[in-house]
Amino acid sequence: PMMQETPDHAAAPCVSSAHIDAALASKLGASGLKSMKLGGRDLLPIVQGGMGIGVSAHRLAGSVAAMGGMGTISCVDIRRHHPDLMERTQGWSSRVGQDEATREAINQANLEAVEREVKAARQLSERRGLLAMNVMRAVSDYAGYVKRSLEAGIDAVVVGAGLPLDLPDLAQDHPKALLIPILSDSRGVQLIIKKWERKKRLPDAIVIEHPRLAGGHLGAAKIADLNDPRFDFERVIPEVLAFMRSAGIEKEIPLIAAGGIRTLADIQRVQ
Repeated sequence: PMMQETPDHAAAPCVSSAHIDAALASKLGASGLKSMKLGGRDLLPIVQGGMGIGVSAHRLAGSVAAMGGMGTISCVDIRRHHPDLMERTQGWSSRVGQDEATREAINQANLEAVEREVKAARQLSERRGLLAMNVMRAVSDYAGYVKRSLEAGIDAVVVGAGLPLDLPDLAQDHPKALLIPILSDSRGVQLIIKKWERKKRLPDAIVIEHPRLAGGHLGAAKIADLNDPRFDFERVIPEVLAFMRSAGIEKEIPLIAAGGIRTLADIQRVQ
């Protein structure tokens, strides 16, 4: 899935950035699209979303970053890209009962893979763009994946599949790392911002994910909710911007629309 920055949270259309491929920087200026400003960097207004079980690993994320976008590695079972780690855990995932030793062995293999993937993506990116790690709040060793990603030097941690109320605590030793929650409606955004403010931290960006249009572990509790208008970008984005404006933080937190962003016209619609 591709994601795109939203209104008034970007630099001018003509951009010259050390973080964007030179040829694409000129095309960005000609397109009339705004760049995405994140972590002090001007980037292409494209975020490649996290896709688990080895779909978005260092090759995809590093290539997106090398072009000047935000590439995202998914930590879910990332060991699958490493034959030695797969050999080490061969057959373990099918063991009856998934006992503690089984889970720990697979977790350790995946954590080792996280470190390798961040390093490989960094080399591939040639220090352009921005690299993120997607971690699901719902996974059992969520905290371990966040900490290992940060220790490995990832630029940003993106968390969905639950409310990451404790993400600022997990990242307190890495103040320069960008923290990006994935949410689906304005109520969730308000809750995260209010809780994080008490920890003296704000999100560095927020992904607004449409439960019907995006893929993965989404924010609708029931199938009937997929068409609930409270999730429509045309409603959620203005509501979030109005809340942030009332809190005096509108210019501080970029919004990234996730789901159904496929064409230039789609990007323009949410910018």
